[in-house]
Amino acid sequence: MHHHVLKTHDMSEAHISVPVTYQREWQDGFGARGWKLDVSIGEPCVIAATAEHGTRIPTSVLVHDILDHYLCGFGIGGHRNEAMALMQLASRTGADPRVDFRQIVDEDLIHGHCNGEPLHAFLPEALTALVPEHIRGDKASMEFLVRELGRDGLRGTLIEHFVTIGTAVQDQVVTHWRHLGLDYGRRSAMGIALQRILVQLDGLAREHNWPYAHGRFVIGTHQCGVDIEIPERIRIESPVVDRDDATDHPGYPPPRRRTAPGP
Repeated sequence: MHHHVLKTHDMSEAHISVPVTYQREWQDGFGARGWKLDVSIGEPCVIAATAEHGTRIPTSVLVHDILDHYLCGFGIGGHRNEAMALMQLASRTGADPRVDFRQIVDEDLIHGHCNGEPLHAFLPEALTALVPEHIRGDKASMEFLVRELGRDGLRGTLIEHFVTIGTAVQDQVVTHWRHLGLDYGRRSAMGIALQRILVQLDGLAREHNWPYAHGRFVIGTHQCGVDIEIPERIRIESPVVDRDDATDHPGYPPPRRRTAPGP
């Protein structure tokens, strides 16, 4: 396959390869259509993602998994990893991380559910110290803390605990990106480039009704792309364009796609 470069840039720059898998219907208990990072396959709480995104954040969950988990050195799955990754998402997009933290607290932690580690290991010491020894079990412990602090008080403490966890690793994240050879300061523009590539890629998967696909996103500071190997060889790529450099909007110029016949 011939490689087509859209924009002149230093070809010696670092490019990080992130393998991904697509299934029309994942047999993982959720049955969703979409994409997963290969490193996340088998994680029980990871649902396949499409190109869809919410109103607050202009990039999809898959882009979040790539930029805010994988490239930061965090695992995918587990509340501690999510605390750290959501702080990265917040700094990349300007979204308020406390909205997501509140949802995690209300849906999981306040009921005694903690992913990735025992609840007592995740909770701040200021909370675990309040629970008397005779109270056993995660659900009972959280019910005690609700009675002791009030639901709002406990929620507020837990939300700030998420923020603290995510903020504490900031220096190591920047160092990790530097070791990868990527420019941490361009994450926002990289996210927009990846999202636009994913929109086109996911459109192909839907249009051609692919049952399965495999390939890899290729992440660079100045250029991002995706190379699909199965079901056909496809390359989609886009320059990383900072908002100040865009001629009309952050999506300029449009991504290019080319296909190549198989061997």
